[in-house]
Amino acid sequence: MSPTVDSAILRALGLDPNSTSASITSHGGSGFSSTYKLLTTTLDGNKRAYFVKTGTGPDAAAMFLGEHHSLNAIHSAIPSFCPRSYAHGTMSSNSSQHFLVTDFLNLRSSGGSTGSGSGESFAAKLAKMHTTPALIPEGYDKPMFGFPVPTYCGATGQDNTWKEEWAEFYAENRLRHVLKEGERVNGKNKELSEAVDKVASKVVPRLLGEQTIGKVTPVLIHGDLWSGNQGRGRFSEEGGVEEVIYDPAAVYGHSEYELGIMNMFGGFGGGFWKEYGELMPKQEPTEEWEDRIALYELYHHLNHYALFGGGYRGGAMSIMKKLIAKYA
Repeated sequence: MSPTVDSAILRALGLDPNSTSASITSHGGSGFSSTYKLLTTTLDGNKRAYFVKTGTGPDAAAMFLGEHHSLNAIHSAIPSFCPRSYAHGTMSSNSSQHFLVTDFLNLRSSGGSTGSGSGESFAAKLAKMHTTPALIPEGYDKPMFGFPVPTYCGATGQDNTWKEEWAEFYAENRLRHVLKEGERVNGKNKELSEAVDKVASKVVPRLLGEQTIGKVTPVLIHGDLWSGNQGRGRFSEEGGVEEVIYDPAAVYGHSEYELGIMNMFGGFGGGFWKEYGELMPKQEPTEEWEDRIALYELYHHLNHYALFGGGYRGGAMSIMKKLIAKYA
């Protein structure tokens, strides 16, 4: 077979490399990994398709660890909403190369009706996910903001260390952390640094503090939900067509946090926003909802500045100037 399926992938799936027929071919695309379709046939004739990502270096190992846990957190909450991850690990043929194996999601079979699928809309599934409460982390006595492992938004590592207060988590673990990533890549910028500091220390407590929006319940968030990470497809050619999401960078956080990147790039129609708004009404104070979404969108401008540089700095500064003028 060409290319050869690494035996570590088969073993991670509980398959015997010596008795399993397997083939792997390039499939799809990703900016941060190589992607493949894996077909396996066991001695008893059982055939199965999987989706495989591979990457090189410690960042790839950490990225796949985060995606593995992110996918399975969402899949456990709403099985028809995202692929299940079966395994992640290190290649037996190359200790610097790593892999992730998930359900194969056929997005090319997205036409027509939902068939024998669940029939749930994207808005309904997302609202259900955004009301899935966080689990109590080991060593704590209540749900917290964060995630059990680091995750990656694009190629940017995210600090998901547990915090008790959402405003503190967003200020420290997201805004200040991603600023450091941007400075590491692009060098320090005094205007940007001072603006992020003012937003984190003044605007975030004002807009997201408990005294303004009340007690925030940590719920399950995809974390990188632009329209390119959402679609309609069929899992492993089985069942009906479903509304699906993929490539998550999950966190337990404020449900409105998800809407920042969704608003930044668009692509979600008016029908979605209407249905989602009916299922998940705007949190009080509703007159500050647009500013909260802009504050959440800011993180992704800063992250894209860290990833790509260029004009994303201007977008971040524009948001911050407006919010500082109003709330700092």
